[in-house]
Amino acid sequence: MRSLFLKIFLSFWVAQALFVVLAIAFAVWLRPQRETAVWEALESKVLNESVAAFQNGGAEGVGRYLSELQATQHVRAFLFDEEGKEISGARPPEFVENFQQGRPPRPAPGLLRFAPDRFLRQTSITVNGRRFTLVMSLPPVQPSFWGPRSVPGLWILIAVISSGLVCYPLARYMTRPVVMLRAAAQKLAAGDLSARAGTSESRRKDEIAELVRDFDSMAGRLEAMVKAQSRLWSDISHELRSPLARLSVALELARQRSGPGASGALERITLESERLNELIGRLLTIAKLESGEDGIEKSAVHLEELISEVAKDAAFEAQSRQCYVAVDISEDLVVMGSASLLRSAIENVIRNGIRYTKEGTHVQITLERDDLTNSAVLTVEDSGPGVPVDALEKIFRPFYRIDDARGRQTGGVGLGLAITERSVLLHGGTIKASNRPQGGLKVEMRLPATAVNIPATPVLAV
Repeated sequence: MRSLFLKIFLSFWVAQALFVVLAIAFAVWLRPQRETAVWEALESKVLNESVAAFQNGGAEGVGRYLSELQATQHVRAFLFDEEGKEISGARPPEFVENFQQGRPPRPAPGLLRFAPDRFLRQTSITVNGRRFTLVMSLPPVQPSFWGPRSVPGLWILIAVISSGLVCYPLARYMTRPVVMLRAAAQKLAAGDLSARAGTSESRRKDEIAELVRDFDSMAGRLEAMVKAQSRLWSDISHELRSPLARLSVALELARQRSGPGASGALERITLESERLNELIGRLLTIAKLESGEDGIEKSAVHLEELISEVAKDAAFEAQSRQCYVAVDISEDLVVMGSASLLRSAIENVIRNGIRYTKEGTHVQITLERDDLTNSAVLTVEDSGPGVPVDALEKIFRPFYRIDDARGRQTGGVGLGLAITERSVLLHGGTIKASNRPQGGLKVEMRLPATAVNIPATPVLAV
């Protein structure tokens, strides 16, 4: 069946049919069973004794005998003659008369239909040419909550069981691909472009199966596009390196052969060539990070040493803006990863802070342990203008710049923070940016780390 609607529709009717079958089976099984031989013997005895009581004591004798029978055996009995008249003079109930005359009983009205069944037996005998008929009303079985003639608890139970037998496999059938689809979507959102929701052996043809196949097709297309983009960046970067190297050689030859008047133009060409070379290097880094952990060699990296080295280099750049870099390391922590990628990630954030912090202020670097998550928390805070709230997440996108004019002025192309984010994610960490209440930007990086027993060494780089 290719239609999910048809599966649900047919499952509903199968559940109803199963309910009816089980209800009938339970009703037959739970129907009170009478000991036929015992009651037949009792019938013969009561009939003979009631006829004897009539012959010895007349109607009064029969009445006394049947009253004693009801008091001792809880059985109501009525003795009829051949004309259908009750001999003892008692007035039999309507259902007894109907039964004796062969008429069907009337259906019980209202709630009386839940009353216990009446079990009637009839037998006849001829004595001295006169026919006597005995009708006995046997004592009913006491009703119970789960009985077929009581409050319909049994039917509720049967309905739950029958619907459960049909609906549970249907629910599993419907939710299993949805669960797989959700898991694949989570993996895809986390960066695993190889995640798929379906399996090659699946033969389902309904709407959910079509959705799973469409999702897998979309995921495959996304994976191909991302890989093609990564290869494009890498190929372009490599192809640009060769002419850029030749351009550098040509610049040196031109500087040697030209006069003093051309030095300004040559210096400008050299500057732009260096910027282009830096851009190509960053593109190659992005392409390497997009390829995942396969090409990354990991080792134990001491963050205290790495941060101190980066802070010293950054402090030298900060002198031109009358700024300084303050470092506060409460504990040396070790991260398993690539030292070069982590250095590049930390350096990009610190240099970004130096670039935009106000003159005469400082950039604060703090490293501490989060015992709750057993992670190293590195924060970099500046005193600059901050970032608009709607751009706090966008600044980690490649080539994203809040202000193009400011980007051209500072020489940034919007790749530094993108490299930082991908490096941190590649090491199993997280990164987020927020504005400080007193002004400026705060970037927090969290990396899985283990402690090393080295004394804390606060560093102040000037």
